[in-house]
Amino acid sequence: MGPLAGIRIIEMKGIGPAPYAGMLLADLGADVIIVERSTKKEGVGASAVDDPNTRGKKSIALNLKSEDGLKALLKLIDTADGLVEGFRPGVAERLGFGPDVCLARNPKLVFGRMTGWGQSGPLATTAGHDINYISLTGSLAAIGAANKPVPPLNLLGDYAGGSMFLIMGMLAGFIHAKNTGEGQVIDAAITDGSASLCAILNALSGIGAWTNSRNANLLDGAAHFYDTYETLDGKFISIGSIEPQFYSLLIEKANLDPELFKPQLDQTQWPKLKEHLTGVFKSKTRDEWCEIMEGTDVCFAPVLDYLEAPSHAHNIARETYINVGGAVQPNIAPRFSVTSPKPPEPGVPEGTHTDTILAEIGLSAAEIAAMYESGAIPA
Repeated sequence: MGPLAGIRIIEMKGIGPAPYAGMLLADLGADVIIVERSTKKEGVGASAVDDPNTRGKKSIALNLKSEDGLKALLKLIDTADGLVEGFRPGVAERLGFGPDVCLARNPKLVFGRMTGWGQSGPLATTAGHDINYISLTGSLAAIGAANKPVPPLNLLGDYAGGSMFLIMGMLAGFIHAKNTGEGQVIDAAITDGSASLCAILNALSGIGAWTNSRNANLLDGAAHFYDTYETLDGKFISIGSIEPQFYSLLIEKANLDPELFKPQLDQTQWPKLKEHLTGVFKSKTRDEWCEIMEGTDVCFAPVLDYLEAPSHAHNIARETYINVGGAVQPNIAPRFSVTSPKPPEPGVPEGTHTDTILAEIGLSAAEIAAMYESGAIPA
C-alpha cells in the first residue's frame, strides 16, 4: 500500500534529517530497512518504539567493520532501489560501501547522501549543526528580533533544507532509474536546500521590496497585520491579514478605527498601529478571539503548542495526528486519492529483522549463526 510500494531503501543508522527522510519514504509505502550500528548505550535490541523516525521501518544489525558484516550489507544493497546515509564525506567509502562500490554492483541504485555542507567545498569535512548551515545561506540572518537572529528550531535547516530536498532528489532518481536503468548519487546539502528556500527573499531584495534588516519587512513581524499578539490569558494569536479585503475584515472584527488603520502599507505607521493592536488583543482571552475570528477570512489562528495542536477541531477532522503504538504522532502527509498508504506501525527494537532479512537475501541458518559467533552481527 502507498505510492512507493515495491521500492526498497537501505537507511544507514544516523540522526536528524536522514532518518526523518527515511520515515517519510516509509510512510509512503517504501520498504525501508535501517542498518543499525549499535549506537545506543543499551546496544542492539534497544527499543525504538518512542522514536517516530523509526516508524514503519525494518531493522537489521550489522558490524560493518567485520568482513562478513560488510558482505551482508553489500548483498542487501544489491536488492535495493535506494540507499540513504548521513555520514561525513568519505566515511561510507572508508567502510567499504561508497557509491562506486555500490553502483558497480547495482547500477540502478539511487545513492542518497545527506550532509550539512555537501560532498564538496572547503567546509565539507568539518563538523556543524543546523544553526551553522542556515547561517551560511542568509536564512538565519533573516529570522528573529531586530537586534539578534533566532534559530527556528532545526526545522528550516535539517528538515526543510535537508530532508525534503533529499527526498525530492531520491524520488527524481527513482524515476530516472526506471526510465533509463541508470542509478546515480544524490548530494543533498542543507546549505544548498536552505539557500533555495530563500529564493523569494533574493527576488524581493532585487526589486527593492525587502530590506536586509530583521523585523523590518512585510513577513518578518514588522507589519502590524502580519504578526503574533499576546492575549489576556498570556496566550497568543496570529494575524495574517495581508490582502485589502482581509485587512478590512480584521478592522471590523477587532472593532478598530477605520480611519486610524487606513494606511495599511505605510511602514512609518506600522509601529503605532502595532502598539494599538497589542492593547486591543490583550483585552480578551485567546478563546474569546477564536470565537470572534476563527473560521472567518481575517486570516487568523490561535498559536497552539505541540501539546494543544492534536486537540484542535480542524486537526481532529483531518486526522492530522494519530496514535502510533500508544504515542501521538503526526499522520502521514500528503494525502493520496488512489494509493493511500496504510497507517504507520511503531518502530521496533534494534536488530529485530536481522535473521529474517539475512535469510531473505540468501544466507543460510548456519551462515547467520556463524555471523553471530564472529561478531559480524552485534550481540
